[in-house]
Amino acid sequence: LVLETKAHVGFIVQYNKSLTPSAFEKFLLGGDGLAGGFNSFVLGQDIIGLRGYENNKITPPYYAARGSGNKIEGGIVYDKFGVELRYPISLSQAATIYVLLFGEGGNNWDNYLEFNPFKIYKSAGFGAKIFMPAFGLIGVNWAYGFDTLPGATEKSGAQFHFTIGQQIR
Repeated sequence: LVLETKAHVGFIVQYNKSLTPSAFEKFLLGGDGLAGGFNSFVLGQDIIGLRGYENNKITPPYYAARGSGNKIEGGIVYDKFGVELRYPISLSQAATIYVLLFGEGGNNWDNYLEFNPFKIYKSAGFGAKIFMPAFGLIGVNWAYGFDTLPGATEKSGAQFHFTIGQQIR
């Protein structure tokens, strides 16, 4: 039985106070942490997974409320907290299989003045992970997002997530 706890905080600062933070280097929060592809790499976006919500949908309220067609999503400050309880089903060399329960919470802000580490979007769920030496770590999770996102009218609700590799954040 393994209990994993984690807490992450990230912020982006500019070296010249007369300049605003870059429109391209932002934190995108939500989902499985896999979405983004080549465009996120080119734009310097940091994808942070938060199970129970759609990919990259935890956006600072300023952008969601503005409703512009050419909005730049993401924030310059984020926090994420999590707890995961894993139980091994199989510890063979061919495939190590775990079942898990988890709870996560996090948020994303557009400026430092609005940062509040306790105002987070919460989720909980369960899943399974399998490690095969030939393929690496693969996971399937079901999560429920308890909160309503900015610009949405309903709670996030149930989401399925598929992960590949060890999630750093």
